[in-house]
Amino acid sequence: MQLPPLVQTFVLHFGEMGSRWGINRTVGQIYAVLFVAERPLNADDIVERLGVSRSNVSMGLKELQAWNLVRLQHRPGDRRDYFATPEDVWQIVRTLVEERKKREIDPTLTMLRELLMQEVGTEAERHAQARLGEMHDLFELFTGWYDDMRRLETDRLIQLLTLGAKVQKVLEVKDRLTRFGGRGDKRA
Repeated sequence: MQLPPLVQTFVLHFGEMGSRWGINRTVGQIYAVLFVAERPLNADDIVERLGVSRSNVSMGLKELQAWNLVRLQHRPGDRRDYFATPEDVWQIVRTLVEERKKREIDPTLTMLRELLMQEVGTEAERHAQARLGEMHDLFELFTGWYDDMRRLETDRLIQLLTLGAKVQKVLEVKDRLTRFGGRGDKRA
């Protein structure tokens, strides 16, 4: 691996984390190299920096393209493909969450809906279907929340995330106002 120590540490860590996230270690390293690169890189640049085979890099780049996590670029007079990550880290996160939703949440919701529509004959099946209904409702709640968050502008999303536990205080005030207004008191 021919990288400065700071970059090498990041690339190695990202590769290890990638394997925990369900992607190949090399794919994680390729993404890390592209993320910190000062300019778009071609496959040969990545091979040189990581010291892995050209076929590994090609397969990794195809996987990253399938996840919409890298942009393909061309240069005039150069037939090679160059790759870069989006500059905006928030766009990267949004893309990653959207792709995971498509691959993991959406198929699970589809399967749960199908199971909830099936006729059940035994008490065990009724119990299982009720539990599946709870899971379905939770996934639907998260999906609705995600859709709301996805539409927020980045500045608003950052504001929301920095609120942290302060959201609890807002909800407590809302509860007090709801109780206050619910008593029919006209002072409000």
